[in-house]
Amino acid sequence: MTGNRRPTIKTVAARAGVGRTTVSRVVNGSDLVSADARSRVLAAIKELNYVPNSVARGLVTNRTDAVALVIPESESRLGSEPFFAALIRGVSGALAESRIQLQLMLVRDEAERDQLTESLATRRVDGVLLVSVHSEDRLPGMLEEMGLPTVLAGRRDAGEQLSYVDSDNAGGAVEAVRHLLHSGRRRIATITGPQDMDVGRSRLAGWRTAHQEADTPVDELLVEVGDFTEESGSRAMRSLLERVPDLDAVFAASDLMAVGALAELRRRGRHVPGDVAVVGFEDSVLARHTDPPLTTVRQPVEELGRTMARILADITRHGAPRQQLTLPTELVVRQSS
Repeated sequence: MTGNRRPTIKTVAARAGVGRTTVSRVVNGSDLVSADARSRVLAAIKELNYVPNSVARGLVTNRTDAVALVIPESESRLGSEPFFAALIRGVSGALAESRIQLQLMLVRDEAERDQLTESLATRRVDGVLLVSVHSEDRLPGMLEEMGLPTVLAGRRDAGEQLSYVDSDNAGGAVEAVRHLLHSGRRRIATITGPQDMDVGRSRLAGWRTAHQEADTPVDELLVEVGDFTEESGSRAMRSLLERVPDLDAVFAASDLMAVGALAELRRRGRHVPGDVAVVGFEDSVLARHTDPPLTTVRQPVEELGRTMARILADITRHGAPRQQLTLPTELVVRQSS
């Protein structure tokens, strides 16, 4: 190469001794290339320091090599909840392997939702990863109507048609409550998640199922709904103690709500686990630093993010069919129960 001219697909093809179509196929990850040709093209790309023109490539392939991670939450919640940080780490790590760019989009109000749908309608990304899915959310349906590949973190309901990756929410809740029952607890309350989200309904269903399996009456007075935040955990714990002062355990459907519950129990002079045992859900970094350390249900949040990203990459690059996966959970017993 002479001067400062950037190498083109033509110069790569000439150096590798192949046609430009072959170079294009290698750059775009096509399997329709022999191992020898692929090796020569990759060597030429490295030698020439060739950087594909993503705009020009998009005109040919109808791809942008970018996906959007859409989180309909505020910046404060994004920064305060460990779930989102772990999910983003998983997504970005998997996409880095695929050389797909990640665009993080927060949707905090209806105006931003309109801006988002306009941006997606112009195909500025190849697909969408959507988090915090509520049953009545119109966005998943709109994405489906656009024909834009979409993978959800969780699902809207049991009849979900879109691709999703979820944790075994009901199964994890069952294990948590079984643990409390086996340790002799009998008045087990739950601080569950929003009931317009499948994750909230499923973890509440697991609480009920464990009681039914043990032939223990299900008392609806022991149910309080939160929104996965620490503040809602405190409020819910306060309401439960006022309503059912003899409760001896609580299963919180998130670690943050469990942290709020622990703080309220401390304010009320209740010893954990002597008076009230507490179990959370997620096994975030918070669980190891509460006082006492929190028994919780571990869900593989980073793996969930990685799996979502890989499924979306398979769909956008290779036309793979939709996938629906549920990842296993695991009870982690610590000193709070």
